[in-house]
Amino acid sequence: MAYSQKSLFPARLSVFAICIIGTIACAFGLEMHAPIWYVFALFASLSLIGIHDCLQTKRSILRNYPVIGHMRFLLEFIRPEIRQYFIEGENEKTPFSRSQRTLVYSRSKGVSDKRPFGTTLDVMAPGYQWINQSLAPTQLDDHHFRIEIGSKDCTQKYSASIFNISAMSFGALSANAIMALNLGAKKGGFAHNTGEGSISRYHRLHGGDLIWEIGSGYFGCRNTDGSFNPEKFAENALDPQVKMIEIKLSQGAKPGHGGILPGPKVTPEIAEARGVRVGEACVSPASHSAFSSPLELMHFVAKLRELSGGKPVGFKLCIGHPWEWFAVVKAMLETRIYPDFIVVDGTEGGTGASPVEFTNHVGTPLQEGLRLVHNALVGVNLRDQIKVGCSGKIISAFDMAVAFALGADWCNSARGFMFAVGCIQAQICDTGFCPTGVTTQDPDRQKALVVPNKAERVFHFHDETLKALKEIVEAAGLKHPGEIDTRHIVRRVNANEVQLLASLLPSIVPGSLLDNGEFTQLPTVFRLYWDVAQSSSFATLKH
Repeated sequence: MAYSQKSLFPARLSVFAICIIGTIACAFGLEMHAPIWYVFALFASLSLIGIHDCLQTKRSILRNYPVIGHMRFLLEFIRPEIRQYFIEGENEKTPFSRSQRTLVYSRSKGVSDKRPFGTTLDVMAPGYQWINQSLAPTQLDDHHFRIEIGSKDCTQKYSASIFNISAMSFGALSANAIMALNLGAKKGGFAHNTGEGSISRYHRLHGGDLIWEIGSGYFGCRNTDGSFNPEKFAENALDPQVKMIEIKLSQGAKPGHGGILPGPKVTPEIAEARGVRVGEACVSPASHSAFSSPLELMHFVAKLRELSGGKPVGFKLCIGHPWEWFAVVKAMLETRIYPDFIVVDGTEGGTGASPVEFTNHVGTPLQEGLRLVHNALVGVNLRDQIKVGCSGKIISAFDMAVAFALGADWCNSARGFMFAVGCIQAQICDTGFCPTGVTTQDPDRQKALVVPNKAERVFHFHDETLKALKEIVEAAGLKHPGEIDTRHIVRRVNANEVQLLASLLPSIVPGSLLDNGEFTQLPTVFRLYWDVAQSSSFATLKH
């Protein structure tokens, strides 16, 4: 195809040309009274921008479309907001739908969360789930469901709410956000996980229950070389405000990936909490230095339990290679050292900024990870001795019901509580320009987040969600969320077929992994990898 003859004056330069003509007209053709000066200044400024656009070499769009090309970058800049406010559907999950966010906002503000005129979900779409109701519903007196966490070796067991704040560090969240979350947790009687950034002064200010997360950087309990320091650990762990200790093996946002907080972002307050020097980069390696095998992990659990005065100690992980998890289970059996709890983080978890490939394609989703952990503990007769928590896009009471059906004893939520303190899902958490003051260290931006007001919202979100869970439990004819199992949840497979989760997801017979007989009745993952897992190493046995 032949190109048309080149025009003497390309249309793409018309706006630039108008700016130049306007500048000349204002400068030489008109009387310079005040209003014309303003017009002249405008045209002159745009003309200078156009000249710069033509001369710069970084952006080809601006060289071809001087002045007007900036409109493209402006529209691109505000595209997420335009989509969120005007285009996005109520149930489009990116990553949380408008409907999900509205639910949190309504409950946190204490306003009605009721919706008229029926569901907006497509009940015929594959993946749609529901819980079957009973013809004999129950009536419960209280919605503050709690569980006791602590094994036989734990002397300071913890009575925990079944809905708690998941791990988010000070540094990732602002001081005001941390204070609001902790004050809300104090008011509601539930736990606040510190994240691996350790315990800051803002966690301590209001006295809410803390779960202290220990990551591979050992912040708050480290030597100058980054290794674990038992004395510093004991100093923090013995604080009565700290109720449990959680060893972070991996997280759903970026499983198998370390992290770094650059030195310029390490303020005096962050340095104080983490036990590093101001301006020194905070490095979280991909793996721990305090242990290198499943057996050593179990001994580390026992060590932390002793140093903390007998408080519950457990670990969090996003399931990866199944044989590595099986190796940990075998280490429990060999050492007879059992963690008090295990938290399963699904790859849906997302408060931590991470490479796109890790966000999208690394780690096991919560459904499969939680089910694998539950089944393995059942298979070795340890399920009743170890409590299992979970996290990964848990927002509503029904999300919690599904998690209980999969095997959880309690649920954690991070982004749900972020919405409660004002997050609008702008998805610029890593830039420092959070519009609501939730994920920034800018003191001026933080002022937008008023702690007493947002703490009330944290309390109300937790309270109203548990009230909704109570109603679900009653409708199902049960007495506690822990009674929900895979027989109660139904999933649509296709337009003409539905199945109970009990039929779709594998289960295991109690004690079946302890038998030395045939494994033919076990789910495939156990048949393939249980025998090759070894307690002394995360690697498989060689055959």
